[in-house]
Amino acid sequence: SKIQFDFVKHTYEKCAFDDEIRELGGQIISVPRYTGINHVCYIKEWKDLFSKRPEYKIIHGHMISTAFIYLNIAKKYGLTTIVHSHSTGTRGNKIEQLVKNILQFPVRYTADYLFACSDDAGKKFFGNKKNYYVIKNAIDVDKYKFNRSLRNKMRKSLNVEDKFVVGHVGSFTYAKNHKFLLDIFYEIQKQNRKAILLLLGDGELRKSIESHIKKLRIEDKVILTGVVPNVNEYLQAMDIFVFPSIYEGFGMAVIEAQAAGLNCFVSSNLPKEVFLTDLIHSISINESAEHWANIIINKTNKLERKDVSAILKDAGYDIVTYASRLQNFYLEIGHKKS
Repeated sequence: SKIQFDFVKHTYEKCAFDDEIRELGGQIISVPRYTGINHVCYIKEWKDLFSKRPEYKIIHGHMISTAFIYLNIAKKYGLTTIVHSHSTGTRGNKIEQLVKNILQFPVRYTADYLFACSDDAGKKFFGNKKNYYVIKNAIDVDKYKFNRSLRNKMRKSLNVEDKFVVGHVGSFTYAKNHKFLLDIFYEIQKQNRKAILLLLGDGELRKSIESHIKKLRIEDKVILTGVVPNVNEYLQAMDIFVFPSIYEGFGMAVIEAQAAGLNCFVSSNLPKEVFLTDLIHSISINESAEHWANIIINKTNKLERKDVSAILKDAGYDIVTYASRLQNFYLEIGHKKS
């Protein structure tokens, strides 16, 4: 009620949260994806945006690869600038990664404030500069707490009442390592014929993921839900959570899974901030899929669903508390510009 958010996205297609943003009064502005060739056009789009909206006080940038362009333009129009690191890795071949690193380097000096979702994400993009704020990816902890009746309802709706449900939440992108996840599940279902893989999410690699499912001949054992608004309810239906990411800026889904009381088998590449409870079991992605599966199968019989909501709240991951902090930060720096 105190802060209005508008969103700029690098696509003209409808995205997952467009309807929710508009329902809350936010505007959505589309600009072309930056290619280098369209440099002049890209700059013009941002200049037109800021010239038509003099009421803007702050720009909070999450697209780091082009932040050196739009943040500098924002500054010329008098906005306070924030750049936010969400990752510890860069996609692409070595040349593409080098180009992105060169483009991203100046941002640490031009932005007024540096944000990161974890300490590792801060170090990755801001180097040895220590003046970045770690902004925790908080959640509504109570909404995710284990609920037996909701679990039964969701398992019935998914027709997995008597199954061993292996779960994952994440966009279908390189970093999430879905191919390896499928290989792990393939090994799990060889040992447990009641195993089902529940995948929440969607993305650019969906077709290749579907092809790998067919290659492994496990079409009847994998449920693809796409993007869903009620992730918390689907988590209730799961028995374990597997998250073998190649890299993560944070790993929000793992916080949500812990809040649901799920034992999580995760990549050792995840930032230390997600290792909040004894529900986390860390495994290197350099190990084989069979190794992952054996650990999961061997531990499963000894695992219990736990309520760790108090631990997550004490660690500062409750959205009620953290949203208030961020709101106060926005209001403080916004007033400075007034």
